[in-house]
Amino acid sequence: MSGMKRKRIISLILLSLIIALCLPFALIGYVRMTTDTYRYENLDDVPKERVAIIFGAGVRYDGRPSRMLADRIQGGIDLYESGRVSKLLMTGDNSRVEYNEVVAMQEYAIEQGVPGADIVLDYAGFSTYESCYRANAIFGVTQAVLVTQAYHLPRAVYTCRQLGVKAVGLGTPDWEIYPGVMIPYTMRESIATLNALLQVHIIRPEPTFLGQFEGI
Repeated sequence: MSGMKRKRIISLILLSLIIALCLPFALIGYVRMTTDTYRYENLDDVPKERVAIIFGAGVRYDGRPSRMLADRIQGGIDLYESGRVSKLLMTGDNSRVEYNEVVAMQEYAIEQGVPGADIVLDYAGFSTYESCYRANAIFGVTQAVLVTQAYHLPRAVYTCRQLGVKAVGLGTPDWEIYPGVMIPYTMRESIATLNALLQVHIIRPEPTFLGQFEGI
């Protein structure tokens, strides 16, 4: 092998490595860029929709919402009380009898004055993908305001829009309140975003549970 040919092969290998290293960052940037106009930080800027979808985020040992989940629920309550939405779809994990995110979410909202009749529960929202899929397939939601922390919002909005829900989002604070946990959360979110792209564009798996239509 000539020296020139060897140099070309080495250059191609290096170029391939650079592309492989840069591609994940480019894809994550693409998700953020394409959802930028659909994401809001201020309540007053959020357009009116019928439904707000609130994503689960863990409950404490006593069954109460975690701090992050409480922030998400409060964001939904604020949308409801301001008249920007009239229904709250709470989606989360109830895969075990002893663990029920959505009932904890419902109880918190009712304690804050939201009528139970305006709260709908999705007990099988085991992931962002499944929550978005089921919002459309089971609950008939085609437009919604998503409520979650700002770091999670690009993936949530992108996933829902790819699965038939014309979503906008209200981002609740994260780095401002939880700086101690946001580095690992953000790293995990980057991996989850790449997985979301794989799910919505290539695999398109059905959620763990579907069931009968329960239109809101």
